[in-house]
Amino acid sequence: MTEIWIGSLREYNLISALLLLIMIVSILQGLLRGASRSVGRLFTLFSGGLLSLLSILASVPFTVWIAPKVQQWLGSLALPSRELSRWEQLYYTLITAVRDFPLMRFAVVFILSYWLIRSITGLICAFAFGGGSLFGRLAAGREGTASGISRLMGAGIGTVIGAARCLMVIAALFIVVTLFPNSGFSRYVEASPVYQQGARTIIEPLTGGLIKEKLPVFTRGAREELNEILQRRYEVVDAEISQDIEQAAAKITANAKNDEEKARRLYEWIGSRVDYDYDKVRDYEEKDIWHEQTPQMTFNSRRGVCIDYSRLYAVMARSQGLQVKVVTGLGYDGRGGYGPHAWNEVYLSEKEIWIPLDATWAKSGNWFNPPAFYETHIADNVI
Repeated sequence: MTEIWIGSLREYNLISALLLLIMIVSILQGLLRGASRSVGRLFTLFSGGLLSLLSILASVPFTVWIAPKVQQWLGSLALPSRELSRWEQLYYTLITAVRDFPLMRFAVVFILSYWLIRSITGLICAFAFGGGSLFGRLAAGREGTASGISRLMGAGIGTVIGAARCLMVIAALFIVVTLFPNSGFSRYVEASPVYQQGARTIIEPLTGGLIKEKLPVFTRGAREELNEILQRRYEVVDAEISQDIEQAAAKITANAKNDEEKARRLYEWIGSRVDYDYDKVRDYEEKDIWHEQTPQMTFNSRRGVCIDYSRLYAVMARSQGLQVKVVTGLGYDGRGGYGPHAWNEVYLSEKEIWIPLDATWAKSGNWFNPPAFYETHIADNVI
C-alpha cells in the first residue's frame, strides 16, 4: 500500500495527494487529541454514518408508501388564471413537476423523509447517549495533557478515521467517474493508483452493481425528466390565456376534424402572420439587451423571435384543448452551424403520438412534422 502512495505521488497526481493529506491530517489530529478523545471522534464518525445508513434504509420504503399519496394530494392543484410573479412561477413549476414526474416526486419525497428520520434519530441518540453517559464522556475526553502512550494510541485511531474519510472521498469520486466516464476529470481520477486501489477492492465489491450499473440508468431518466420540467416551464409562465387569443384560436380551428388539423391550422396562421423581429436579435447580440415579451405581446404586435412564436403557439393550442410543449435547443443556421432555437411539439390524440413543428420557419417551407425535422433541430438534454 505504501508503495502505491509513493509511486502515485511521484507522478504528481493531485487525487493521491489529496487522499494522503486527509490521512496525514487525521493522524496528526489523533496524535494531538490522545486516545480517549480520538475514541470519541471515532465513535462520532461511525455512529453518524450508521445513523445516516439506517435513515436511508428507513426512508426508501416510507417514500414508496407515501409518494402516491403526495401525487393524489397534488392532483387537485390548479394554476391561477392570472399573471404570476417570478416566485409564483418557480413555486408552481416545482409543485407541478413533483406531481407529474415520478423520479422528481420520489427524489423530493425521499430527501424530505430522510431529513425528517435522520433528525428524529439524531435527537433520540443525543438524549440517550449524551451528557453523563459513557459515550458522552468519551466524546468529551479527559481533562489534562495526554500521555505519550495515549498520543500514540490516538495516532493509531486517527489512522482508522483517516482511512474512513478517504473511503468517503473515493466513494464520491467513484460516483462521478461512473456518471461521466469519458470526461477529462474522470480519466485523471482513474490515473490515481490510490483511487483505483480503494475503488476496485472496497467500493465496487461493497456496492455490487448498484452504482456502476443502476446509477447511470437512473441518472439518464432523471436528466430526461429534468429536461421535460425545464421545457414545460412555459405552461406555468403562460398559464393565463386572454379572451382575444382564445377567440382567435377558436375561429382558426373551427370545424377542424381532429387534433392534427387543429395543430396545422394554428401553425399556418402563426407562421404566416407573425414576422421575425430582427431588431430584437440585433439588440441581444450587439448590445446584450433582451426584450422579454409575453404571448399577448407577440399576438398584438405580430412580431417576435423563435421563443415568442413557440410560446404564442403553445398558448393558442392549449386554449383549444391540445397538449403542447415549448422545446428549446439548437437549430441549423443554413451556414453549416447551429444556433439557439425554439419550436413546439404537439400531441395528436387520434394517433397517440407527439409530432414536432416550427412556426418560426414556416415561411421557408413545410416545417409541420416533416420527415427530417430532427436533422436540423437538436433538443436540449439539460438546459
